[in-house]
Amino acid sequence: MEHTEEQALRSQSASPGGTASLLTVVVPVYNEEEYVALSIERVLKAPLSNGLRREIVAIDDGSNDGSANILEELARQYPEIRVVRHPVNRGKGAAIRTAIQHARGEFVIIHDADLEYDPNDFVKVLQPLVDGQADVVFGSRFQSAGPRRVLYFWHALANRALTTICNMAADLNLTDMETCYKAFRTRLIQSIPLRSERFGIEPEVTIKVAQRHARVYEVPISYHGRTYDEGKKIGLKDAIQALYLILRYWLTRDIYLDPGARILDTLAEMPRFNQWMADTIRPFLGSRVLEIGAGIGNLTRKLSSRRKMYVASDIDEEHLARLGTRFHSRPNFQVCHCDVVDPNDFRAFAERFDSVICLNVVEHVEDDRLALANISSALVKGGRAVVLVPQDQSIYGTLDKVLGHHRRYEEAQLRQRMEEAGLRVKQVIHFNRITRPGWYVNGRLLRRERFSRIQLWVFDRLVPLWRIIDRLLPWPSVSIIGIGEKE
Repeated sequence: MEHTEEQALRSQSASPGGTASLLTVVVPVYNEEEYVALSIERVLKAPLSNGLRREIVAIDDGSNDGSANILEELARQYPEIRVVRHPVNRGKGAAIRTAIQHARGEFVIIHDADLEYDPNDFVKVLQPLVDGQADVVFGSRFQSAGPRRVLYFWHALANRALTTICNMAADLNLTDMETCYKAFRTRLIQSIPLRSERFGIEPEVTIKVAQRHARVYEVPISYHGRTYDEGKKIGLKDAIQALYLILRYWLTRDIYLDPGARILDTLAEMPRFNQWMADTIRPFLGSRVLEIGAGIGNLTRKLSSRRKMYVASDIDEEHLARLGTRFHSRPNFQVCHCDVVDPNDFRAFAERFDSVICLNVVEHVEDDRLALANISSALVKGGRAVVLVPQDQSIYGTLDKVLGHHRRYEEAQLRQRMEEAGLRVKQVIHFNRITRPGWYVNGRLLRRERFSRIQLWVFDRLVPLWRIIDRLLPWPSVSIIGIGEKE
């Protein structure tokens, strides 16, 4: 590929960072009338780098002192402050969840209203995010390079113990899981379901961002802790609850709000099935490959090695971020935003690839003819398009609806669509007959909206057997794969 062509492709690449325009500072408040005004004024005065602007989302969590009135007065003075109120006290976790839902910035950071943390540390906490190195940054009180008030030994010991146990569950090596200063890419944290009401939000967030394979960084911060007489709210009950929640989130997987993404994440835990699909399509691929709708990279990982160029594309920003994280060390690998029905996204791709992979994508768009025409435009003459779609409208059910399928195809229909796009169909492969009964029962009869992880775990362990008997089964396959050659 010539240098100008490579630049055109890179101009579409999903950048993990860049200069941000807005930071959302989340401030949960409960009975902090003595400190909240000064705390927020410090946030307003704190330096920010790289041209960041700030907004403050303050959540009054059912305070019964003067905190709510103080917040309203601050909001009248400063247009960058927004106040949201809980009618009753629900807990820090609930307050943070509400604030994150109202965040408008590219990044979000949590700041307590009690003066224990110094907003002057924002610059170093946010820097790995702004530089595009991190998805999440923890400010560690135990790596402190600045002043730190010396307080309770047993409290600190319990904190370190909880951090260690949480690290075991998350497979991280943090020094301070319970820190208030956690900063995130906003789209990432908004896409994660958070359930905790109280201080259990700390281990929950930690484990879930780890399960999402987010890039987690840690930087030292200063800390000025309060005593219990001064209003410190974390106690033994919260520590016990944190232990329970660590165990709970260690043993479960609840990391996507979007139901389609939840299914993709479930399928990521099926390495044998993904290998079966990769082995089926690999013989038709060349050295310069474009993958449309790569998702979180379940097939990308198995197909992208040893290629002269491999471009993985998607339209979901979080999928693109995860792809960038998973494959950052792969040479000749790029991540790009590409909408299969937007011709503008294909201008830089015109006749640049000898192979285009499009697996479980075309059924998601209304105009499948335009999608296939765009795919054809990216191929050199004689290049191959590998298009996998679900088969047989008679088994269309709730699983299809959750996944966003507009239709299921018949072989003749897929052939016609590909031929219309200038793709001469060389072969149609009927793939995966074995799951048709399960798809029909779960999606049509039981009307389920997700796969059972236990069912999929058992199924995946038996894939070597399914590969042997699949062609012998008498009913139609769940999917068909069209192999089209550009004329």
